[in-house]
Amino acid sequence: MSGENKKDFNAMLNDSKDMPKFQTITDKKSIEKYGGDRMYFAPPIAYDKVMRRVPFGKLLTVGTIREYFAKQSGADFTEPITAGIFVSIAAWASYQRADNKTPFWRTLKANGELNAKYPGGMEGQKEMLEKEGHTIIQKGRKNIRYYVKDYQDALFPL
Repeated sequence: MSGENKKDFNAMLNDSKDMPKFQTITDKKSIEKYGGDRMYFAPPIAYDKVMRRVPFGKLLTVGTIREYFAKQSGADFTEPITAGIFVSIAAWASYQRADNKTPFWRTLKANGELNAKYPGGMEGQKEMLEKEGHTIIQKGRKNIRYYVKDYQDALFPL
């Protein structure tokens, strides 16, 4: 995200944007990819509430949160683009607060990948995760990415 210092992420976090809501999709490729046509949109604050539940040493993925919301709402899937945006909003909102922090660093991208869009970037997330006992591994030579080793073993069940 650009211009993070100029944005009020806590206001964004608490703006429901008329969510939760459902949408029926008609694109055949998307229906095949996501296993149905009933798409759910969760509000930003819902992501924050789920991310707060993850205890020290445990992890969560954005995909797991999406699956949880879909199951809870009776949808086929949760919209993926807003999910990524709202997880980042929750992270930046926490960063902007003096207290009542959300442990955003425990929420990973797919396959245990660290999120470069979090406050402090991947280095900040890496540092926080290592403090909680996780091992971070680097993959790639040109397009370097970081992952939590054996992240599946530390997943927090929702």
